[in-house]
Amino acid sequence: MSEQKKTFSFEFFPPKTAEGMAKLRTTRQQLAQFHPQFFSVTFGVSGTTREGTLATVLEIRNEGYAAAPHLSCIGSTRDNIRSILNEYRNHGIRHIVALRGDIPSGMVEAGEFRYANELVEFIRAEHGDHFHIEVAAYPEFHPQAKSAEDDLNNFVRKANASANSAITQYFFNADAYFRFVDEVRARGVEIPIVPGIMPIVNFGQLCRFSDMCGAEVPRWLRQRMQSYYDDTASIRALGLDVVTELCDRLLANGAPGLHFYTLNAAGLVSTVWQRLGL
Repeated sequence: MSEQKKTFSFEFFPPKTAEGMAKLRTTRQQLAQFHPQFFSVTFGVSGTTREGTLATVLEIRNEGYAAAPHLSCIGSTRDNIRSILNEYRNHGIRHIVALRGDIPSGMVEAGEFRYANELVEFIRAEHGDHFHIEVAAYPEFHPQAKSAEDDLNNFVRKANASANSAITQYFFNADAYFRFVDEVRARGVEIPIVPGIMPIVNFGQLCRFSDMCGAEVPRWLRQRMQSYYDDTASIRALGLDVVTELCDRLLANGAPGLHFYTLNAAGLVSTVWQRLGL
């Protein structure tokens, strides 16, 4: 695949304060110079950031850039999802990241949608091919999956529900990504699977989040980072090296692009981008 055809994108979360909104505008301006295919904006549990997600997407589009809202279905009704989809369509949005979403603590009933493939099927039934639909992939397997085989089958169901492409959970082991792609290709899935990339900002926070979401942080990396204690310069330098080398290997071996989880900051992502010569 040629360099020009690779897909690069950046993910944001909706700011909750005026200060956060101003920071995100600055971040977007910095990242827009790299001409990404789109920016995506996350969607809170049970639609808790619905208005913020849409407002952020519309602001990005008003600045002249492509934007894709996330849409999670857990805890939602068909009527609620139908309303959101109609709202997105009325605003001219044609790109959605369709997710099951995390089950909130204490929730007993999942709602009218249990899995992301049901959401994809619903979107297609309601809107045909109007939306380009991204789905999630888990190279190191979803933490709530019953087994690796079960998780692979879940992904195949999402792809077969007419998803257009996929974005993975972040990972630091390139072999896990390539193995995952090989496994689903063997099951007949041909959609692009774009690796999700997480810059290493706060390593302690990253480890805690990774433990929850099932992303493996290699033991050697944990040990090395912990040996630096409060040496933030060394932590930053190693983090940049690790993420840059990961991205370089992924692109060199056929990954169709990269999706960066920016955490609403441009600095580390910009440095990785420049190191890659993109």
